[in-house]
Amino acid sequence: MRGVSAHGLSLEERRQLAVDLTRVLALYRSILDAYIIEFFTDSLWGTLPHSWQEALDGLNPPQLATLLLGMPRDGEEMRYRSVWPLTLLALKSTACALAFTRTPGFHTPSEFLENPSQSSRLTAPFRKHVKPKKQHEIRRLGELVKKLTDLTGCTQVVDVGSGQGHLSRFMSMGLGLMVKSLEGNQRLVKRAQHLDQELLKALDKMEKRHPKMVQRGPRHRPHHVVQWVSPTTLCEELLLPLERPGQSSARLLLTGLHACGDLSVALLRHFCCCSEVVALASVGCCYMKLSDPGSYPLSQWIAGLPGHELPYRLREGACHALEDYAERLHKAEPGLQTHCFRAVLETVIRQVCPELRRPGVQGIPRVHELKIEEYVKQGLKRVGLDPQLPLDLAALQVYQAQENRVVAFFSLALLLAPLVETLILLDRMLYLQEQGFYAELLPIFSPELSPRNLVLVATKTPLGQAFSTLESEDN
Repeated sequence: MRGVSAHGLSLEERRQLAVDLTRVLALYRSILDAYIIEFFTDSLWGTLPHSWQEALDGLNPPQLATLLLGMPRDGEEMRYRSVWPLTLLALKSTACALAFTRTPGFHTPSEFLENPSQSSRLTAPFRKHVKPKKQHEIRRLGELVKKLTDLTGCTQVVDVGSGQGHLSRFMSMGLGLMVKSLEGNQRLVKRAQHLDQELLKALDKMEKRHPKMVQRGPRHRPHHVVQWVSPTTLCEELLLPLERPGQSSARLLLTGLHACGDLSVALLRHFCCCSEVVALASVGCCYMKLSDPGSYPLSQWIAGLPGHELPYRLREGACHALEDYAERLHKAEPGLQTHCFRAVLETVIRQVCPELRRPGVQGIPRVHELKIEEYVKQGLKRVGLDPQLPLDLAALQVYQAQENRVVAFFSLALLLAPLVETLILLDRMLYLQEQGFYAELLPIFSPELSPRNLVLVATKTPLGQAFSTLESEDN
C-alpha cells in the first residue's frame, strides 16, 4: 500500500484531500465505529452488504492479508477466488489512494541485516539499554534533526517528552548538537541522567581503545529538565536557551519522538507562537488521547468540513499497526482467535449482566491454548462475574466457527484506519500553513518496526529544493 505522498501537494490539493477523506470516512463510518468485541452482540457481519459477505466469507487469514489489505508476500500473485463486488474493490482502492504513504525510501533497514538486535549504524555504547525498534528510531530521527538544524541555522534542539533520553543522548553525544530534554516524569529524568554518565564513560573508554570508531568533535551532555508541557499554555522553560559563550539568542528546533496525544499538539502551538522556535520535527502517536475538542481539528479548513469529527473509537483505531497485523495474517498466528473469543465472552456477559458493556478484561495468557469455554470462564472471573455459571457449549462453538468472519471484519476496519491518521496529520499541516508556515510529512521509519512512522517537519522559511536532503534513502 503506497498511498499518496504529502510532499509536493499544493495547498489546494491538500484541502481537496481533506474533503475526500471526510466524505469517505462518513461513508464507511459504521465499520470504523464498530467495536470488534460486539461482533456477535451487534451482529456486525450482518451490517456488511450481502455481496461483501459472499466475497469475504471463508477467506483464511493469509488470503485476507493479500486480497483485502493488499499486502502480498514478495513474489505472491493476487488471485481472487471469485469476482468481488465493485463497491468492495472501490473501498480497497480508495483506502490505498487517499492515505499518506507509510513506505520510506528503503524496504528492509540495512542496519539490521547482520544482527536483528543491533543496529550496525550505531556504535555499541549507543545501543546499550536500547531495543532494536528504538535504535532505528533515534538514529533516523536524530540524523533528520541534524540535517534540519544545518538547513535552518538552529543553535539548540529541545526534545519534548524525552523519556529516558535515548534520542537526546544520540543527538548530543553522537551528533554534537546542543540539546535540552524536557520530561514530566522525575523518575525518568533521573534514569536519563544516570544513562548519560554511563554513556560518557563508555565513549571515553572506546576512544582510548579504538580512536577511529568514535566520532570526533564536540560531545555535549543533554540538559535534562523535569517539566510537563501543556498544549494550551506557554512553557517558558522550553524557550530558555542553554548558556553558551558568545551567543546572544538561541534559534530553537523542537522535536518529539512519539509525542503522546496532546503533547504533539503542544509542539505545534509553541512552534507557531514563539519567534525563538524556527523548526519542528515531530512524530506523534496515541491519537485517542487527544483532547476533544481542543487538539483536533486545529485547522479552520477541516473544522468547516461536514463529517470531520473523529470520536475516540476512530482515533484509537488509527493507532493500530497495519503492517504488523498483515504479517500475523500471513503467518495465520493462533493469537488471531483472541478477537473472536473476546466477542464470544461479550455475548455471555450481556446475557448474565445486560448493563455491563465492554468491560476491560485483563490479559488472559496463552489464549490460543484454551478451549472457548475455558476462556469464557476466566473472562467472567476477571470482570467480577461467577465463572461457574452454566454455559451453552453448542452455542459457544457456533460462535467460534465464525472466527474467520471476525478476523475479516477487523481487517476491514484496519484497512480504513490509515485514512483517520492521514486526516489528523493533514489537519496539522493545514493548521501550520494557515499560520503562514511551511509543513511537510515524511515516512521516516520502517513501518514494520515502528507503525507511527510519519514525521511532521515544519519551518518558518521555505526550504525549497533543500528539503530533498531530508528524504535521503537509508544506506
